[in-house]
Amino acid sequence: MLKNVHVAERYDTSVWPLGFLRWALVVVFLWFGCMKFTSYEAHGISAFIVHSPIMGWLNTLFGVQGASNVIGVLELSTAAALILGAFIPLFSALGAAMSCATYIITLTFMFSTPGVTAAPLGGFPWLSGDVGQFLLKDLVLLAASACLLIKSVQVAPGRAPEAAAMSR
Repeated sequence: MLKNVHVAERYDTSVWPLGFLRWALVVVFLWFGCMKFTSYEAHGISAFIVHSPIMGWLNTLFGVQGASNVIGVLELSTAAALILGAFIPLFSALGAAMSCATYIITLTFMFSTPGVTAAPLGGFPWLSGDVGQFLLKDLVLLAASACLLIKSVQVAPGRAPEAAAMSR
């Protein structure tokens, strides 16, 4: 039993959760970012964008596909920063901050997009199955992004969060 405690002290168990959060976010941003360049996705997100006080100008300025393309570039840039962040700490913090900003913005859609609540059930707090429940998942993605961001700014300069945790 003492041997297991000693082993646990030597190996930081926070290494794999940080890596798991990072690479899960990378997959989400790569997948969603690539989808933004399709007509299907552009029209799918148009209702969110057009009703958003933060992003509504995108459709006006760039059109439906152009707005989606801009968002796709931002999402792929976030994925790239997160990937680089596995090796370069500055990019870890940058990618995690970009990810946090993304999910903060998408969570505002809960308040601006029609159809988020289930009107037949009396509205808030009941979420519709197609829009409201889809957006609620972003709360978990924001939490994952915030955890990675906090850890990224806590590590010593010159080391990625996963590398810093491994060396303890």
